[in-house]
Amino acid sequence: MRKKILAGLLLCGMLWSCGGGPAQEEAIDYSTLDEAELLAAASALSQRLIIVDGHMDLPFRMYNLGHTMEGEVYNFIERQESGNIDYVRAREGGLDAPFMAIYIPAGYQERGGAKDLADTLIMMMDRLVDTWPDKLARATSVADIRRNHEKGLLSLPLGIENAAAIEDDLSLVEYFFDKGVRYMTLTHGKDNLVGDSSYDDSETHGGLSDFGKEVVREMNRLGMIIDVSHITDKTFFDVAELSRAPIVATHSSARHFTPGFERNVSDEIIKKIAEKEGMVMITFGGSFLDENYSKQNSANRAHIQEWLKENNLAMRDEAAQAYIQTYMAENKPSVSVTKVVDHIDHVVKLVGIDYVGLGSDFDGVGDTLPEGLRTLPCIRIFWRSC
Repeated sequence: MRKKILAGLLLCGMLWSCGGGPAQEEAIDYSTLDEAELLAAASALSQRLIIVDGHMDLPFRMYNLGHTMEGEVYNFIERQESGNIDYVRAREGGLDAPFMAIYIPAGYQERGGAKDLADTLIMMMDRLVDTWPDKLARATSVADIRRNHEKGLLSLPLGIENAAAIEDDLSLVEYFFDKGVRYMTLTHGKDNLVGDSSYDDSETHGGLSDFGKEVVREMNRLGMIIDVSHITDKTFFDVAELSRAPIVATHSSARHFTPGFERNVSDEIIKKIAEKEGMVMITFGGSFLDENYSKQNSANRAHIQEWLKENNLAMRDEAAQAYIQTYMAENKPSVSVTKVVDHIDHVVKLVGIDYVGLGSDFDGVGDTLPEGLRTLPCIRIFWRSC
């Protein structure tokens, strides 16, 4: 159990853009160290190595809290009681470059305004950097992340989640690239103009659309990373066949542990991603990690919906909120941080250590994070006794 920690932490030094693998460590027999010594060694490594997280949903959380481009700036720089990430916790965990997801809910595909929302979220991230330039920095390249790391700055690279942001205009891919976006997740909760979503049974295009194929080619031309999280298997293999560049699942876990859950990646997909020299970045939500957790969550939701119907109440009613809070406290499933390690181990055994990373989905998976993985994000991933 204890030997997992260093192997896992070395993964942090091999995360996708920063490349080059971990620095050579002195030959130490970690099996001889006690738990306190192992944790100290892990902490030291996490502070020295460059750690990238493929996906965090802070921008949309800020937007929902009312922090747009007007009024008070969100206090990212101090420890917050709510949410999963802030500057203090990032530094404690040794995090150097969390990708900020410019998330576009599927509803914007129908009512319009997707590009405008993306612009707003990007400007909000720029505002954070402009407010605290002594602590935060933009990053649009490997060199930027390395340089910021040397200066002790936290990099905030950008990725768009849901190609609905480009609407029906191929030129917007370059527009967002010029604004600093370095990856784009092709779909989200519903099929869009680019391709089919794993959360949607419609199979609108049967994979990539013709427009989606143009988008893939344009992303390749620009050097924008194609994120294959959220798409159907058919869409994935269309992308894999067409793309001339590596492809990345920025926040997906292994379907091996969650049979039938297409949002996670199958062994076949993991192998294809490795063949394309890409990466699977393991995400932390309980339903992504453990089938039993997912089943209990589904049962809880079904019970609550039935209870609301029987009592003629809406979700937001005060009485309903009181019941839901009590019921969930008594029936909430739990999952351990060890499950994250299991997913990492699975990818490593299947294709090797070079093709696995971390994509937490912090601020995007609510209160479903594993026990032992709600603070100090990097260190605790690999600390099985938390």
